[in-house]
Amino acid sequence: MPFNSKDSKGLERTDKFIIPVSEEVDSEDALSSFEDLLESGASSIAAIHAARPHLEPAKANSTEINNYKTLLEIAAFVNSSLVTDQILQNVMKRAIELLKAERGFLMLLDENNKLQFRTVYNLCKEELMQEDFKYSGTVANRVAASGVPEYTSDAQNDERFSKQESIRSLNLRSIVCVPLKIQEKVIGVIYLDSSSEGRLFFESDLYLFELFATQAAIAINNSRLYERILRLKRFNENIVTNTPVGLVVVNGEFSVITMNASAERIFKKSGQAGASFASLFENNNVERWEQSLKNVLATGVAENLPRCYLTFGDEEKVVSSKISPLEDADQHGRGLIVVLEDITEKTILENYVTISEKLIAKGEMAASIGHELNNFLAIISNNAELLQIRVKKNEYDKLDKSVQAILDNISKIKRFTDNLMDLSKLDQELVNYNINHLIDDLLFNIKSQQRFKKVGFVVRMSPEIPDLEIDVGQIQQVFLNLLYNAADALEGCSGKSEILLTTRREGEKVVATVRDSGSGIPAEHLEKIFEPHFSTKPHGHGLGLSNCKRIIENHGGEISVQSRSGEYTEFKIILPIKR
Repeated sequence: MPFNSKDSKGLERTDKFIIPVSEEVDSEDALSSFEDLLESGASSIAAIHAARPHLEPAKANSTEINNYKTLLEIAAFVNSSLVTDQILQNVMKRAIELLKAERGFLMLLDENNKLQFRTVYNLCKEELMQEDFKYSGTVANRVAASGVPEYTSDAQNDERFSKQESIRSLNLRSIVCVPLKIQEKVIGVIYLDSSSEGRLFFESDLYLFELFATQAAIAINNSRLYERILRLKRFNENIVTNTPVGLVVVNGEFSVITMNASAERIFKKSGQAGASFASLFENNNVERWEQSLKNVLATGVAENLPRCYLTFGDEEKVVSSKISPLEDADQHGRGLIVVLEDITEKTILENYVTISEKLIAKGEMAASIGHELNNFLAIISNNAELLQIRVKKNEYDKLDKSVQAILDNISKIKRFTDNLMDLSKLDQELVNYNINHLIDDLLFNIKSQQRFKKVGFVVRMSPEIPDLEIDVGQIQQVFLNLLYNAADALEGCSGKSEILLTTRREGEKVVATVRDSGSGIPAEHLEKIFEPHFSTKPHGHGLGLSNCKRIIENHGGEISVQSRSGEYTEFKIILPIKR
């Protein structure tokens, strides 16, 4: 066994798992702490000794004063580290120096309540062998079980010790063993012995050594707690670092305290400590985030942002977020923790599923429409053939019946197609929905389309918009029509191609606008813009804005347009908060 290392004073020692000291404790602070603990520890130990008839308090003298000074210095040294194995080495080394023992063993109880060697010193040998680990296990186990120290200065003639084989074989003269206790719980023992008559232990040494053991136990326990906290800290840091969820901690002024690697990937930024939270978002509707931060900080109630759209250069991201209050975020007051999850791929998959379902629904609808039209056309075709036959046979008196059947079915077809185009006759599926989320979803889906490649979007939506009772599909169709018209108006423009979308609350109504920087609409066309079949496009059918008007009016709202030739066109939609 390689127990052969030597310290600076020639003391042999064993080192078990020596860990580099990661944090040093100030000696003056440790000394002050020990003085407080010493006062309470000395009182309790003095009471124990007072109960022992063979021990009597000695009068204070210069030797005792020097011993206590030495004890204070030793305690400061023992507490100079927070690493358990370093503490154990310090304790054992100073214990040997304090009592001038030949050998020393520091043992701690394991989870099975068995004593295990942690540190061994032998003053007289340069190299420790297996036989050097022989000691009075009976004494150590007895002290560990009872919590009461044991001492003798003449082990060979002391009836308590002389019958033990280990003591006789090692020719031990002086033995002292004291428990290491934390709140009356024994965590281990310090065992010292000597076979030399010149290194005897006295009763006064026991009292001093118990005081030392009290402080040593506290130091060992503190180091264990520190290492446990350190392991927990590293464990938590590993979780925070490796979690796929982004975490950003901000203080009460919304400055970033820390952010993990996932958050840095989401925002494409690193090392943002001290930066403002708003700076992470660039131009991504910062007002909504800042309003949510203020609300959570003021109320202490967490707030969810289920779907937010962020643009960083050419990359579009969708994130879900939860903002929660955090006490003592920067040790000066309350702060916030923002949890972000990148749900871009999930959103794209959901959109694909929705599109697929819509295509299936459209296919089924087309088949149903085709079936109905075929019924009408079959009747018209049959009567047309009869009409031709009767003309050839000069049966003119029977022509009226066939002609009337043809006209009736043509009228039915017209009514049928009118109903298909008239969205005001469709049933509404009303749900409570936030129009800001609707616009965000729509922009995320259409930005990649070819017609919007050269268009810049500016979005300014108020975070105070409440949910509205709307048919999401129909309102989305309105905004889609307006955005398509805006993109068409920007084609061929020499200036800046930009579409501005805004939302705001006005009393019990929500106002949304779609404004393009195109060439505008001629004044003579503005009055007809919402009329069915009116269009300025070469291949337009003139039903888009007409259907938009019907949808908005069916929701109890209004739609209007303003335009200035060569500058802009703006559509304004007003919807009631309560139907």
